[in-house]
Amino acid sequence: MKFKQYLGLIVLSAVALTGCTSTNQINNEAASSYAQVVAKAKSEGVIDTKSNTAKRINNVFNKILPYAKQANQTGVPFQWQMTVAKSKELNAWAMPGGKMMVYTGLVDRLKLSDPEIATVIGHEMAHALKEHSKSSRTLSVTTGIVAQLGKIALSTQGISTNIGGIDMVDLTRDLALDKPFSRHHEAEADEVGLMLMAQAGYNPSFAPNVWTKMTKVAGGSGSSIFSTHPSNAERQENLQRLLPEAMKIYQNAKK
Repeated sequence: MKFKQYLGLIVLSAVALTGCTSTNQINNEAASSYAQVVAKAKSEGVIDTKSNTAKRINNVFNKILPYAKQANQTGVPFQWQMTVAKSKELNAWAMPGGKMMVYTGLVDRLKLSDPEIATVIGHEMAHALKEHSKSSRTLSVTTGIVAQLGKIALSTQGISTNIGGIDMVDLTRDLALDKPFSRHHEAEADEVGLMLMAQAGYNPSFAPNVWTKMTKVAGGSGSSIFSTHPSNAERQENLQRLLPEAMKIYQNAKK
């Protein structure tokens, strides 16, 4: 099935949560939603396990994984899982408990190097590790990169966004884009992700490149339409500020 027909393969769902909801509860709900997402993707034939892009994504994920496990301070072991989806979308997300998906378009269209892939994966892992979704009253299954890019102009590409009677753009906006992480959460995810990639032996000096490429694709400054979300330029500046510390970790990892 072609991209135009299966766009919106992620069936977004939200679980109402309170501040006292336990990590176990959140992770279990997320795991259930993730299983449905993966099943939907499989039924549409969009799971990618064989392409060079998919292999690169999984290789980077597996290299960072041991350090993500070490960084887990939630008191609950995560059952990490990575799924690669064949899609032209510039998207990657993580759910509570370490359930992740990366779209091939993010790597292929931005021509990401392995350290740049590590930047994205480390960032998404950090959102899960820091339980950023738990601090919101509503848990969205999609996080991170998609919110930074904002709503993609799908109509100009002749792409239908109606899947099974559900407008996926409206649903995405309601469940993900209208509830982006705070600037603090994004900055924290950038920092934690940077250190994770450095520990895994990926040169952190490549990290700012991701946002340079995002800016070129998104146009203008690449800033989000949401005031709560930092612009690409701000993220580049923050990553540059953190580089000295991250480079020390990277150099130690190479020894």
